[in-house]
Amino acid sequence: MKDLKGRKGMIRETEDVRRQISLTDEGKEAAASGIELREEVADVTDTLIQSGKWKDVDYRSYDVQALAPTVYAAKKNPLTRLGNEVRRLFCDMGFTEMSSEYVQPAFWNMDALFIPQDHPARDMQDTFFLEHPASIPLTDRALVEKIKAIHENGGGTGSTGWGGTWSEEKAAQALLRTHSTVSSIRYIAAHPDAPQKAFSISRIFRKESIDATHLPEFSQIEGIVIDENASLDMLISLIREFYSRMGFDQIHVRPSYFPYTEPSLELEVFFHGKWLELGGAGIFRPEVVAPFGVKCPVMAWGFGFERLAMLKWDIKDIRDLYISDIDSLRKSTVF
Repeated sequence: MKDLKGRKGMIRETEDVRRQISLTDEGKEAAASGIELREEVADVTDTLIQSGKWKDVDYRSYDVQALAPTVYAAKKNPLTRLGNEVRRLFCDMGFTEMSSEYVQPAFWNMDALFIPQDHPARDMQDTFFLEHPASIPLTDRALVEKIKAIHENGGGTGSTGWGGTWSEEKAAQALLRTHSTVSSIRYIAAHPDAPQKAFSISRIFRKESIDATHLPEFSQIEGIVIDENASLDMLISLIREFYSRMGFDQIHVRPSYFPYTEPSLELEVFFHGKWLELGGAGIFRPEVVAPFGVKCPVMAWGFGFERLAMLKWDIKDIRDLYISDIDSLRKSTVF
């Protein structure tokens, strides 16, 4: 048998199972005492009720300890539910949802935000530049000239600009948007008059190495407020209110730097004994809003959506948010 087992087609194995059932002494005693077979009803139907037979039948007792198949309620992915919660929160505060296309010219992604053309963010290690199309024509000539003047000499804003010669060719480069602030500046261009309040939960793309805290494709919670009374105090109060409603009461704000806001700040929340960064905010510089005729201060912010989810559900690895694990989805709470 051992010699033939290794040769294909020589041996066939079959399994023969035999079961023997016999009455125990208790079973024999019960059988001798007489057993009456009576039909029991498990489901009460409309026919049984209408005929009146429900009065004369025996009903089967329910065993609450009996094994039964697990039934899982249908529910949306946790990230979808969190996105809906964020949308509902901002809408309750009077905000309008804004959006923009994934593919943008560098003009809207960077130049309109007063990011200098030699800024490191334009280098290939951070930005996904496209080959098809390699560029997107800039059709609004008046706006192009305003942005050009602001970059080169301040354009009458009181700023000296960045100096040098501004390149329209660089501004026309096609790319995948690197931040959702592009949605904000496009919204401001279309709605320059105060008061305005808008937000977005937008997908953005950066050439990041994938690890426990970074992905090349992720989402930002973006928002702006155009108001004649807008101030840094109002911005900080709004941020605190948002995160308080999301369940984070301990919030720390510290000064920071962004090319398109002044003053600028970063915010942190206290979680599991340490401060964790969640995003940045500030007041748009005059060089950003002047080309669009905005006369009032503009508050702006960008928060990490996945980081918020990680804190909310105590997730250590950001990749776990996008793994198709049906068991995790079944076990996740509805709220």
